[in-house]
Amino acid sequence: MTITPTQASAQAREICELAPIVPVLVVHDVAHARPLAEALVAGGLPALEVTLRTPAALDVIREMAQVEGGVVGAGTLLTPADVKAAKEAGAKFGVSPGATDKLLDACEAEDLPTLPGVATSSEAMKMLERGYTMLKFFPAEANGGAPALKAIGAPLPQISFCPTGGVSPQNANSYLSLPNVVCAGGSWVAPSDLVKKGDWKAIEELAREASQLSR
Repeated sequence: MTITPTQASAQAREICELAPIVPVLVVHDVAHARPLAEALVAGGLPALEVTLRTPAALDVIREMAQVEGGVVGAGTLLTPADVKAAKEAGAKFGVSPGATDKLLDACEAEDLPTLPGVATSSEAMKMLERGYTMLKFFPAEANGGAPALKAIGAPLPQISFCPTGGVSPQNANSYLSLPNVVCAGGSWVAPSDLVKKGDWKAIEELAREASQLSR
C-alpha cells in the first residue's frame, strides 16, 4: 500500500493537531518505554516521537505502540531501511531532520505519514512542489526561531509547520502563536534525569503543563 504526499500531510497534520507539543524522546532503556508513554499520554500529550538515536529505539516504539491513547512515531528517519524498520515496529508516523527523494519514496511506499524537515524557504518550496504541506522546521532556534518561521509563512501560507530544535517552555508560545504552526516538538517534557529516576508523576505534570499551552 502507498500513500500520496497529500494524504501523508493530511494525516500528519491530524496527528500534530492532537496536542500543542509533541514530545521528542531519546530513550536508552526499553524498560522505561511503557511507563514513560503512559505518563505523557495521561498528561495530555498523545503524539510521541521516539528518535532512532539509541539501540533500544525500535523496541521502545514496539512497547509504546501498545499504550492506549498514544500515537507513536519514529524520529530521525534517515534511510529507507529506517522507514521500513520503524513501520514494522509499529510507528504511526515518521519525522526526518531533512528530506531526500529516496527517503520520501520509502515513506510513501511504506504508507507512513511523515513530517519532512526543512530549514529554508527553498526547501519548503521543494516539499510543496512534491505535495507536502505539513513540514518540520528544524533546527528551529538555530534557524532564526519564530521570527524566521513567521517570515517564511508570509509568501508560503499554504504550508504548516512543527518547529523542533531549541523549543522550550520559555519560547514555545512564540511559535504556537504563529498561524503557520500547528504544534511544536520539545524534549523538555521528558528530561533524562526524571526518566532515569522513573519519576513518572513529575513527567506527567510536565506533560500536563505543556498540553495547556495556547495555540
